[in-house]
Amino acid sequence: MEWSDQGIVLSTRPHGETSAVASLLTREHGRHAGMVMGGRSSRQRGSLEPGTLVAARWRGRLPEHLGNFSLETAHGYAAAFLDDPLRLAALTAACALVEAAIPEHEPHTALFDGLLALFGLLGTDAWAETYVRWEVGLLGELGFGLDLDRCAVTGTNDYLAYVSPRTGRAVSAAVGEPYRDRLLPLPGFLIGLSGGGPREVEEGLRLTGHFLERHVLSGPVPPARERLRERYANAVARRS
Repeated sequence: MEWSDQGIVLSTRPHGETSAVASLLTREHGRHAGMVMGGRSSRQRGSLEPGTLVAARWRGRLPEHLGNFSLETAHGYAAAFLDDPLRLAALTAACALVEAAIPEHEPHTALFDGLLALFGLLGTDAWAETYVRWEVGLLGELGFGLDLDRCAVTGTNDYLAYVSPRTGRAVSAAVGEPYRDRLLPLPGFLIGLSGGGPREVEEGLRLTGHFLERHVLSGPVPPARERLRERYANAVARRS
């Protein structure tokens, strides 16, 4: 069988002396792997960088087989951030999370479009806040959306300041204050109360990381996502 689709390269690994196995998030066919013959050559290496948008053709005898990819580069997003380690780390972390969280062959068109939108916004000043919002969207796409519209106890949307680490529901400042050590801070930029900033981005990464580990990954976030959090925290500390 054979199909063609748009794909975003999530990762590659060597196979034999000259080939590679590529994992793509495709628009219509979900996360899909395939062999790229000669994928370790200098000519093809650029097409296999994480975050590269490609035109992909897959061929295989049966859908469950590894099969072979033919790839043509449409746009290499990582190239714009080679001199910006933090933004490049965000791109790599997003690819790693998608690969770890999405079951094979399960279509997620909205996630594909959202990942491309994230790549396009990583060049803006609010890239870090955008990345956190993307992780919130990833949770929602996979059925674990956070309820940040109103307080879980009072039902109002006034002075929301915390999130329950168990339910993912917002809690107001007044209700949550006695339990603040057991709750997760709610960054104001996620509910439109502020434009964000380094401290709130760190809180946002902690918030989404907790629920990714608890509900999506059933274990720690991928190393690439942890490196993003560490590098962002280190960059904030250097500015302080």
